[in-house]
This record gives sequence, C-alpha cells and structure tokens, in this order.
Amino acid sequence: MVEKIRLGEQWYILATSSPADERRRVLKHNDLFAMFDRFGDIQPMGLGEEGIYHGDTCFLSHQELLIEGVRPMYLNSTVKDDNGLFIVELMNPDLHPEGKNRIAKGDLHIFRAKLLWNNACYEHIRVVNYGLEPIEVTLSLEFGADYKDIFEVRGFSRERRGRMLDPEVSRSEFVLGYQGLDKLSRRTRITFDPVPERIAAGRADYRITLEPKAEEHIYATIGCEHGGHAVQNSTDYFAAFTELNRSVSDRLGNRCRIVSSDPLFNNWVDRSTADLVMLTTNNHQGDYPYAGLPWYSTTFGRDGILTAREYLWIDPGMAKGVLAMLAATQATEFDPARDAEPGKILHEARQGELAALNEIPFGRYYGTVDATPLFVGLAGAYYERTGDLDFIRGIWSNIRRALNWIDEYGDRDGDGFVEYARYSDSGLVQQGWKDSNDSVFHSDGRLAEAPIALCEVQGYVYEAKIRAAELAHLLGDTALANRLQNAAETLRKKFNDSFWCEEIGTYAIALDGSKRQCAVPSSNAGHTLWSGIATPEHAARIADQLLSEEFFCGWGIRTIPASASRYNPMAYHNGSVWPHDNALIAEGMARYGFTNKAMQVFSALRDASLYMDQSRMPELFCGFEKRPDEGPTLYPVACSPQAWAAATVFSLLQACLGLSFDPHKPEIRFRHPQLPPFLERVEVRGLSIAGSTVDLLLQRYPNNVGVNVIRKEGPAEVVVVA
Repeated sequence: MVEKIRLGEQWYILATSSPADERRRVLKHNDLFAMFDRFGDIQPMGLGEEGIYHGDTCFLSHQELLIEGVRPMYLNSTVKDDNGLFIVELMNPDLHPEGKNRIAKGDLHIFRAKLLWNNACYEHIRVVNYGLEPIEVTLSLEFGADYKDIFEVRGFSRERRGRMLDPEVSRSEFVLGYQGLDKLSRRTRITFDPVPERIAAGRADYRITLEPKAEEHIYATIGCEHGGHAVQNSTDYFAAFTELNRSVSDRLGNRCRIVSSDPLFNNWVDRSTADLVMLTTNNHQGDYPYAGLPWYSTTFGRDGILTAREYLWIDPGMAKGVLAMLAATQATEFDPARDAEPGKILHEARQGELAALNEIPFGRYYGTVDATPLFVGLAGAYYERTGDLDFIRGIWSNIRRALNWIDEYGDRDGDGFVEYARYSDSGLVQQGWKDSNDSVFHSDGRLAEAPIALCEVQGYVYEAKIRAAELAHLLGDTALANRLQNAAETLRKKFNDSFWCEEIGTYAIALDGSKRQCAVPSSNAGHTLWSGIATPEHAARIADQLLSEEFFCGWGIRTIPASASRYNPMAYHNGSVWPHDNALIAEGMARYGFTNKAMQVFSALRDASLYMDQSRMPELFCGFEKRPDEGPTLYPVACSPQAWAAATVFSLLQACLGLSFDPHKPEIRFRHPQLPPFLERVEVRGLSIAGSTVDLLLQRYPNNVGVNVIRKEGPAEVVVVA
C-alpha cells in the first residue's frame, strides 16, 4: 500500500503500489468529491484512494454493483465534457451457463449515471433486457465506509481512532456512522428508490424480472452528514440533475470562450475550462479553486494564487475570490506549530479529524515562503486587469501586512533576501513550490541547510514590491510607493550579484543557511523571467539553457537537468515535468521577447495533452525523453485534475499573444502576437474589460498574427503592436 508519511520530513505522496485503476473517474461539487473506478465502483485496492469524500473524510470507501453475485463486464465509461455527469455502460457475463436460468453474455445492458449535488452523490441505474426471453436476475449494491481522514488514506498511521456507530436500517435506507475522537459524528445515509427486496447494513438486493426489451430503473442517494446535522436531500435524481446542469451551464456561460481551428487543442481547452469550474468552490469570500483531486481538494494559498494568475485574463472573478479568501485567513499572530507569523498568507487549510485534533498541523498551516509575495503580486495583477481600485482599497491593509511580513519575518537575517526555515519538526522542510524534502541541494547532491533563500522567491518579492508601489501611488501614498520602488531596484541588483552562477550559466537554485550558492541549474530560474527580476543578458542564457537537451525532454521542461546529481525523471521534483512550471517559464520567455521559445514549450505541452486521459493535463508527468510513437510517461500518484495544471493552456496562449489590458482607456493589447504552428486561427468570444465585451478572430500568417474584431459592445479598443 502506501508508506507511512513522516511528519518531519515529507508530505507528498509515497507509494509502494499503483492505483487500483489508472482510468479513475472523478467528480466534485463544492466541498464534496468522489473518485470511482471505470466500472463506477469504489474498490479498497491499490492506494485505496477511491471513495466519496467530504471535509477531508472518506464517507464511502467501498461500493460495488453485482449481478447474480458477480461483477458485470465493462463496456465503456466517461465523464461528460462539462464534468457534471459520470456515465458507465456494462453488460452481464454468462450467468448460470449450466442451469435452467441461463442468461447469455450481453443479454442485459446496465447503465449507471452518477452526479454530485449538495453534499450527496446521486446514482441512476437502468437495466435493459436485449435478449429474446424473459429474464429474472438479482442486482445487488454493496457499500462500506471507514471514515478515514484523507491523510490516513495517504498513509498516515494513527495510534487511536474513533468508533464505528451501529448501522441504522429501515425499509428504504440504511445509515453508516462514525464517532470521531474530535467528538463529531459523521454519517453516510444511503437511500433507495424503489424499495429493495432485501436491505441490510451495507447491502441492498433487487430481484428484477424483465420481459424482452423491457427495462428497470433504480435510484440511490448517498448523503454525507456532519455533526448530527442531516443533509436535506431529495431522492429525486432528476431534480438534482436539472439543478446541477443549470449551475454548471451558468458558470461556463459566464466565462470567455476559446475556439480554434485545431479540434484537439479545443478538447484541451474545453476540458481545462470544465476542470476549473469543477475544482472551484464558492465560499463566503467568493470563488476559490481547490488545488487538485484526490489529495488536495481544499484551499491552498500558492496553488490558488498561481491558478488565478494563469486564468486572470479569462475570469478575473477567480482572482478576486482568491484574494478575498486569503486576506480573510491571513495570519495575525506568531504560532510556531503552524509556521504562522503576522501578515503571512495561508499555505493549506484542512477540515478533517486529524486537523481538528492537531495530529497534523494543517488545520490552518502557513509553512510557505512564496504565497505572501505572490498574494501581493496577484493583487497588482488583478487591478491591472480590472481597474477595481475599490476592492484593492478593501484589502489594502492585508497587502500592507504582507509587505511587512516580507521585510520583518521573511528576511530573517536582514540580508535583503527572503528565506525559510520551519519552526517545528511537524512543519514542511522545504517551503517553496518544490516542497519535497530533497528538492533543494548542492551540486554534489548534499541537501541545503536552512534557512534557505530560493531564487524564484526573490523574483516574486521583486514583483510584489513593484506592483505594490503602483497601488500605493494610486491610493495616494507617494512616500510608500517610492520606498517600495527603491527597495525593488535594490533587491534586483543584489539578487543578480548574489545568485548568478557563471559556472552553471544560470541562477543558483538557492542560497543555503551559510549564504553559499546551491549551484544547481533548475526550472526555478525560469520563474525569474516571469517576475522580471532577471537581467536581459541573463534571461537570454536561461531561456536557451531551459530548451537544451539537458532540460527539454520533448514534452516540456524538466525541473532539473539530466546532468544534475539528484536527477531522476520519475522523481516528484527532481526531473519530472510540471505543466504550470512550464507555463510560467513560457510567460517569462515571452516577456523578454523570446516568444518563439515560448511557442516551443506550448507545442510540447499540446503534444502531451493528446495522450492524456480525457485531454486532462495532470499535476506532473515523468521527464523521460520523447520517443517516436510513444506518449509521455505518467506519474502514478499525480493529482488529475489539478487547478494550476488545468489553467496552463490559458497562460500559454496569453504568453504567445502578448496579451495585456488597460482598463482605464479601456484597451485590449497584443504585443508582437504569435501563434504556434498547430493553430491556424483562434476565436476568443466574450472577452470583457471595463464593461465592454469583444469577440476576436486571430489568424496566423507566416510572420505575424492578424487580429480582427468581429463583435464589440462598449468603448473598448483593440490595439496591436506588431
């Protein structure tokens, strides 16, 4: 199964077996998510990650449909393009081949449809007799719940657990339950329509008699209940289906839409859009993209910020929700157990039993060095996209506190750089985006000693101060604006003096606790182009290096080169390919005028998307070299879908188009726009700015891209700098 996760060392997924079914199907609605195998079942096999989860707890760990006590034969399954409905098609195997009730293989077609709505999973089962004779058969549904915390599913071992509650059984439903050590009761209420012939705790049997071409319908609702509060759910599957469709359609309809001449690219865009809608949860502050399924279906600061940045030109409302949520949860006091300091932005929030009991530190955990400057950077980018100064004014105190954290707590030794070191043994060892414990090291493979100053984090701080200076000026604080501008320029010079390593031809991945360079080339250096802290000369060399054979595997840019001491193309952070990492690098390349290089990255990831199940870009994949007639090698426990991977395609397209906004004029600007070879033309429909909406047709020519306005409402102008 899964190796025990050591609190003081690693929090990413360690596995000694493969998932039960590589073709897992996932659904999510707000705080409820489900993972099934391709049969529509939940099997406690492999990693044991399949299940129905709510509040970081697995409310259903086993579900299986049986016909005459055996599993049906698989025909097909898919999640609809909008991620709203999971469809499964099955048929019977040969049943009772020697008996008088013989049923030939394929006489029965079994259709299953599943959806999530308001803390419940709704299922519709239809059985059709395509044989020539009447059929009598028993269809059974089996269920089980272990109420494991998501960290237990990942491998965390507990000395004590709560107690299972006695099942409650009636004619049409049964209830499974668990009383946690946190004093909360958690129950799974499973309701059936019509009433089963036999029902017991964990099983319902239907005796079905079907004439030729006749059909039977069964409905089951699996509701998740917390703390004794029953969920108000109807067993009406079709009412839930209607409400879910309306909700999804509304959310998809409010977004800018992209349609191109390449149907395969369109599949990638459509799946990414649907994944972002599914992963986004509406909370009190607005929309927030949960990081990924199954392991990270919750609020993550860094992930939410970078997803919102990648998706900002499509839907600035997501950025507003992220900023509001992170402002509301910003740390206000020093708490070493949670790596919290005043002004620091949240890393991760958990709701499960382990978090409530402080068996893990992640109820609200702040062990991230980069979320705080990225928060400030997102605020500036949001204003640049929308001109919404009223909202910025509303979170200005949070921005000021974040800036204070950067200078007072982030720069622990006063050397001008932001570093990290955990306060307690239960915190994360590494606190950048590469947060596996072996991700920051010296050229000989020795791990770096804390406190550690990462190269990309200094770039994030630089951008934060530049953008905060602009906001301070707009809000009338000229003195603060000047201080921030001067501090940013001082940081840029000091960074280039201290981090550039001529020996490796790029920025060192980090400075260790003794201020020694960790002289390792890395994709982290590509983020310095994204933030703008790199000098033009250094940026040119970094861009060339990242597309060399050592880094570029054909499917994308590896996290470290093949020559690095800790390189392993199957490692989580030391040789794999992360789509969001590549997108930020491509944006940085385009920023410095290397759009042709950005298009190479774009084309590589597009090729990778063609091999991904359902055109869904995963969290990461292995960094093996691209080989003819073979797809990329998947990473076995990668989240899929994952928010910042889903948003990658939008970031890549914006980078190549040189797309920016000025909401005050208002203008939509294209700077030296280009399109990769696989895109002859792209339509952008419903692109909004400052109350105006435009539809655009982008046409690729040998040396440029034509930008044609095909519809416009409002005063916005489209400006192209060729």
